[in-house]
Amino acid sequence: MTDIMPPLGIAHFSCIEVPPLEFVRLSGEIGYAAVGLRLHPAFQSAPFYTLRPGSAEMRSVKVALQQAGIAVYDIEFVVIDEAFSASELLPVLESAGELGARRLSVCGDDPDRSRFAANLTALAELAAEFGMAVDLEIMPWRRIGTLAAAADAVEATRRTNISVLIDALHLSRSGAVPADLRSVSKELVRSVQLCDAVAERPSDNAALVAEARGGRLFPGQGALPLQDLLRAVPSDATLSVEVPNTGLPAERHAKALFDATIALFGRERDTVTQKPPSKR
Repeated sequence: MTDIMPPLGIAHFSCIEVPPLEFVRLSGEIGYAAVGLRLHPAFQSAPFYTLRPGSAEMRSVKVALQQAGIAVYDIEFVVIDEAFSASELLPVLESAGELGARRLSVCGDDPDRSRFAANLTALAELAAEFGMAVDLEIMPWRRIGTLAAAADAVEATRRTNISVLIDALHLSRSGAVPADLRSVSKELVRSVQLCDAVAERPSDNAALVAEARGGRLFPGQGALPLQDLLRAVPSDATLSVEVPNTGLPAERHAKALFDATIALFGRERDTVTQKPPSKR
């Protein structure tokens, strides 16, 4: 990754209580370059929003994006399990296409690897019709829970519009370290989500889920090796931040998250450019 702060996006889950129109506006005012939007439920009863193609609300969001000078980077969040059907996502992809979204985030939770690969391939083919790619995210409590498993699953599809999404928390909790990214092709990593966390790994899957959904810290405020991660990911990977709000006013939370990430890059730049001590 570069020693200069690249454009930064923010995941909708960081302020999931905020509807898309308001989320776009506040993100643009803060200085984010892109947003993710959650247009599909990540799990049963999870919050999400519907933006129907051609609707008044869709038009308002598109105007807000243009006025703020930001883009929709990704649409979240799809679980590919044994009951998955790519065709059922057509309405979501139609909305994503109208918004100009570039990627769709998914995770894998099907015990049948062949069926999972077939469904992932079918989704990528459908997404391509809307100019989109698919990001397969590692989640350590799901079937695709490691970097190796995600890379193998993507390579098995032989699709060029599927990549692996690296979430700093999930990568760490899966038992990997940033250096492990050298074991996969750079072309496989197009998207990176930043957050921080305490050093101790939760003891079981339920605790892992609870941490991911409500225990993340701002970048630089925990023990994850974020600077090592920034050095390990491809320089052209797209960065976003994902730290769910735990009670602050949404704009204050999003601004604090932005500032913390900028500070992290400041420390990384200082480390990269620091000259070795002279010999006396």
